[in-house]
Amino acid sequence: MEKDITLSKDYSDFELIKRSLSLIKEVKGKFILGLLLCFILVGMTVLLPFLAGYYIDLLDFHNLNVNTIYSIIIFFVLYATAVIVLYIISYFGSVIIQKAGQEIIFKMRQNVYEKVLSLSQSQLNEIPVGKLVTRVTSDTNALNELYSTVIVSFIQYVLMIIAYLVCLIVISPTLTLYLLGFIVLIIVSTIIYRIQSKKAYSLERKEVSNMNTFLSENLNGIKVIQAFNQQSRKQNEFNEGNSRLVIASKKVVGVFALYRPVITLIYYLSLALVFLVGFTYVMNGTVVMGTLFTFGKLATYYQFVDYFFGPVQNLSEIFDKFQAGLVSSRRIFNILDMVPTVKDEGTKQLDHVKGKIEFRHVTFYYEEGINILDDVSFIINPHTTAAFCGLTGAGKSTILSLLVRNYDIQQGEILLDDINIKDIPIDTLRKKIGQMMQDVTLFSGSIKDNITLKDDSYSEDEVKEVCKYVNADTFIDKLDNGFNTIVSENGSNFSVGQKQLLSFARTILRKPEILTLDEATANIDTETEALIQDSLKKIQSLGTMIVIAHRLSTIQHADQIIFLRKGKIVERGTHQELLNLKGYYYKLYTLQNFK
Repeated sequence: MEKDITLSKDYSDFELIKRSLSLIKEVKGKFILGLLLCFILVGMTVLLPFLAGYYIDLLDFHNLNVNTIYSIIIFFVLYATAVIVLYIISYFGSVIIQKAGQEIIFKMRQNVYEKVLSLSQSQLNEIPVGKLVTRVTSDTNALNELYSTVIVSFIQYVLMIIAYLVCLIVISPTLTLYLLGFIVLIIVSTIIYRIQSKKAYSLERKEVSNMNTFLSENLNGIKVIQAFNQQSRKQNEFNEGNSRLVIASKKVVGVFALYRPVITLIYYLSLALVFLVGFTYVMNGTVVMGTLFTFGKLATYYQFVDYFFGPVQNLSEIFDKFQAGLVSSRRIFNILDMVPTVKDEGTKQLDHVKGKIEFRHVTFYYEEGINILDDVSFIINPHTTAAFCGLTGAGKSTILSLLVRNYDIQQGEILLDDINIKDIPIDTLRKKIGQMMQDVTLFSGSIKDNITLKDDSYSEDEVKEVCKYVNADTFIDKLDNGFNTIVSENGSNFSVGQKQLLSFARTILRKPEILTLDEATANIDTETEALIQDSLKKIQSLGTMIVIAHRLSTIQHADQIIFLRKGKIVERGTHQELLNLKGYYYKLYTLQNFK
């Protein structure tokens, strides 16, 4: 079974409740007002049965006259008015709490997304995208129920149960004593239900997260699935996951379906007891608490029993939402408590970068004992072009990831203008280094939005100028809507080469003083590659450039070429110097050009 790494810490229920309640302080004014209305609501519901019982004893139904009818009308007016006021209070209390809950969830979603953005690449690589989507959407929605419904409703129902129980004892302690056995059954049933529902909800949320992960992964890879005729196998995998989700959901339904009828059965048995014993009290003229037990008191007692079991039954639904909220809060707090593995503690701001890059005895690994880079040292002088080549897995792309601190090294130093990059704030470091990657990501919006990343500080003339600079205008000008052309999901309406040119424009627009290209021309056609190579020649004089390429023909004009093999530098020099060595570079160059 897949390990859910986002649940690395198992909080106790007490910790979760305490931490969840602490978030209320941001909207405590609304919650205090909501609780105040809750107290008023409970107080009015206590008065209504006494009012009804009082009038029942007051009226003489055997001798109906004008005064009696007048009293009945007054009673109904008072009772109806009280009920209307009750529902008005309930409405405003609900609205206030719902708004407070939404404010908390709004802030929670912001915090979760902000945390996700701050996580290091190593952490993001371990968490499937679907699980992150579940945390930001489904789990926060489950928490919304906790803040907008569960907390206040729980307090309200508990107050009601206590108030009604006190009223039952006041009316008839002996009759209430008979009910004690049913109350014990309710408590035991609730404890058992809570234990079972916790297990059921945890399993259901896990399967929901797994389903989201599966859908995210396979819908993104739908072209591969269709290309290799894997529809049938993927459908079977989906059906298996869907079946597990249905089974988990059925367990939740099953636990709830069993609990509710048990409470209902106890409710009807208690009503039968009230009628049996209470009617006997009335017929025998029994004196209870110093007064005669009348039909009015029996009616009041019956109404309080009915009221008592109402919130008890409602608590079952509250426990459902409460358990779902705890499960979701556990998952969300695990995300919020994750500490980025790459710590941003830099304080040295750089107004200008010369572009000198140095690796001093750098060793890096993802898994201890398997070095990706092993004691690597090199210097790239300002305003020069350095190229890294080698077989797949040699560590070329890793060098670029380390330079922008996607990961931190285990040994050695990486220097920018003789300053350790750990002393430079990450945002400053990445602002100075423009990155062009092999896999281009485009977002929803227009071409202009994807180049500026919706940064309004860039003018339209600047965008057009940079597109012309990198030759992206060669295809943009041919589009009907030009820069306002809408980009389909992940840029599916553009070719790989066109997306790469847009990525190039996006990078150059920010005027980086160092430019890195990671296989930027690997998957594009010859014509587009020629356009990019022309752009590269233009900017070579603007700053330091680091190029990674499998096709050695694209890097032969670099100032220095470094050949990596199994995480070590085995050769370095210019194109001609390496050819003269007739070593690894020579063999690879010969293989590519004379096969």
